[in-house]
Amino acid sequence: MTAHLNTLNTTLQGKGATALHMLEEVLAFERKLTVFVKDFQRGTLSHFPSLREFKQSHDTINLEYFKSAITAMQSSFGKRFCGFREEKNTLSFPVTPLAIDPSLLNMTAFPGVSQPDLELELADIADKDIWVSKFKCLTTTLEDVARQKAILAQNHKWSDIENLPKQDKLVFETWNAIPNTYINMKKYAFGVLSIFGSTYVCEQVFSNMNYIKNKHRSCLTDDSLQACVKMKVTSYSPDLQTLSTEVQEQKSH
Repeated sequence: MTAHLNTLNTTLQGKGATALHMLEEVLAFERKLTVFVKDFQRGTLSHFPSLREFKQSHDTINLEYFKSAITAMQSSFGKRFCGFREEKNTLSFPVTPLAIDPSLLNMTAFPGVSQPDLELELADIADKDIWVSKFKCLTTTLEDVARQKAILAQNHKWSDIENLPKQDKLVFETWNAIPNTYINMKKYAFGVLSIFGSTYVCEQVFSNMNYIKNKHRSCLTDDSLQACVKMKVTSYSPDLQTLSTEVQEQKSH
């Protein structure tokens, strides 16, 4: 079970994952817990080879104890993530907006969005092939990235996964291409994208800030410290050569 939990934890880490992706991983793990419980009920222990081997070499083993432990874990997961489970339609909106009934969306979290206008915008965009194709292309791209990630994870190539396109960036770029005629749809999508499902990035900031622990740290101002944080955690990579050519050279007098 520790190995299964570690695998889940690994899938939830990293930058660029949307709250929807994290929720789907958790829901998938909950279904696996159901499979594990049934495995203990049958007594086959197909998913626990080490325990099965131990059982074969010992006369008695309390399978009910292990079953109750997994059941308790399943119940804990259900309670902890029940709120997110109820908002799955809302979290799915940025990826599949045309497949969701707008009446099922949570509007209270985004007071700047008009539900009547959102419904009209969804009705208007549904037959505009040029914009519908954007979402179809997004789905195809996300599927391809997920497929590559699964293959890399299977081969334990975690560093290569970091080089894959980020999910949130792909979704954001798609919505950024949609005209402001559908402003309520865009506001809602961007609002959902701003929800992060993990404190991973926040924790990473504290780790990255270890590099300023030197004799000069007492000279740092709030502005310079903020600049150091941005430089350390940003994924932006400036074209220094182009920037340097744009700077006017100082002429000699």
